[in-house]
Amino acid sequence: MELRHGALAAFTLCDPAAKVAAVQDLWAQREVLQVDCARTLHSPPEPGRPPLPALVLPKDVPRRSPYTAEGHAALVHSIAHIEFNAINLALDAAWRFANLPPDYYRDWLRVAYEESQHFTLLADHLATLGHAYGDFPAHDGLWTMAENTRHDVVARMALVPRTLEARGLDATPIIQAKLRKVASQPALQAVAILDTILREEVGHVAIGNHWYHWLCARDSLDSDSFHSQAGKLYGGPSLKPPFNLAARRLAGFTQQELDALPSMPADGKPAPAFTV
Repeated sequence: MELRHGALAAFTLCDPAAKVAAVQDLWAQREVLQVDCARTLHSPPEPGRPPLPALVLPKDVPRRSPYTAEGHAALVHSIAHIEFNAINLALDAAWRFANLPPDYYRDWLRVAYEESQHFTLLADHLATLGHAYGDFPAHDGLWTMAENTRHDVVARMALVPRTLEARGLDATPIIQAKLRKVASQPALQAVAILDTILREEVGHVAIGNHWYHWLCARDSLDSDSFHSQAGKLYGGPSLKPPFNLAARRLAGFTQQELDALPSMPADGKPAPAFTV
């Protein structure tokens, strides 16, 4: 099997369990997979995904308190939805963009594998709560950015791992703090799952940072100005504090990039975190 064709085949699968199994099979074969860097592959514009969850606008996702059983399940479901999208994002990065070094494709296969592990942890936790992936509505913000950047790998690296996924680094400790206040056994189990996810997501953002700067050097682009231009061109979100500076530093953001992040408002009230 060839890595990029395998990534495309997994990308098109609709059943979450089948997609996870396909990604994990690819990962198990990683040492013997060939990598065809040159071929341009084509696929339907949308990734394979199940008929549920129902996809709505971000503003139409119901807000629920994590202090209730239903609210806790909805929160876990929203993170599981992010991780399911993240599997597709990593697979898309692996199959869509041609003429990159073999290590680029291997890196994104690693990300897809770890995202599949995250999704499985959350789906299993949902099952202990009497729910399954698809039980709650969700929004499609992550995939919208992938669609916007489908013809521009540099913009993809700028706006998905370095922007949207980096916002997850900022949001996770805030979510964990809320769950610790709940202090129930399911909430504390979710905190432990998020510890694993946060640790590995640092590595995913680092991969995005590495390839973003590699691509900017290859194409003689100024990395700071291109990031700003790509955000305006493709509808990147505005960044608002608080920021997880320690995690961002581990993920490869330079001190100059960290210094350029917006400051806390004068009233000292943090802006809303990344909506999951």
